[in-house]
Amino acid sequence: MKKLVLVRHGESEWNKLNLFTGWTDVELSETGKLEASDAGKELLKNGYDFDICYTSYLKRAIHTLEAILTELDRSWLPVYKSWKLNERHYGALQGLNKTETVEKYGEEQVKAWRRSYDVPPPPMDEEQFKKMANDPKYKGVNSSELPKAESLEITCERVVPFWEETIKPQLESGKRVLVVAHGNSIRALMKHLENISNEEITGVNIPTGVPLVYEFDDNFTILKKFFVGDISKINDKIKSVQNQTSKK
Repeated sequence: MKKLVLVRHGESEWNKLNLFTGWTDVELSETGKLEASDAGKELLKNGYDFDICYTSYLKRAIHTLEAILTELDRSWLPVYKSWKLNERHYGALQGLNKTETVEKYGEEQVKAWRRSYDVPPPPMDEEQFKKMANDPKYKGVNSSELPKAESLEITCERVVPFWEETIKPQLESGKRVLVVAHGNSIRALMKHLENISNEEITGVNIPTGVPLVYEFDDNFTILKKFFVGDISKINDKIKSVQNQTSKK
């Protein structure tokens, strides 16, 4: 049996402020740091161990992984970072308050930008794009590959090949794999693994700092899928993600 564990980073400073974050590189909030440590403690308590880890270029995911590995006493494990696991790029919405954006553009439009499969948000402008492209994080990436905005469909176009070419072979070789990423890069991977329809994926919400386990047979048929932790608290977190654009 092959096991894959996925964890969305802990709450970030912009999650706390209910802002569209995307590729903006913000730090974990104090709550997020606790969530990251708690994820590690839950994995340790339930007997999980790993051979190799993957994360994005964004520090909220990197620091979540570091906290998990600290709790597991596995800071020495190999960690591979890729921009292909970054959060979905929210374009011109990055930095805007989600509730205020609903008030300005309407609930249906924002829901389409935020949750739909194939509707990208408005793109960032050229000045913002040049600043991002010149970020040292992306100096090894051809600027033509970097997005100005992404739908979930476009996010899938980078996440799924990374899974197929990089992560899946590690599982096939018998490695125990931990991936710490973001709500939408995880949704993209879930859509592929579970063959979730374009319509159904709109209702999938990923809680922060909660390990999600997939158990596969040799053909990568899913045998089990479950969260690790207190299910009532996890359900509350999922509802919180779902309600981020609700008017208060």
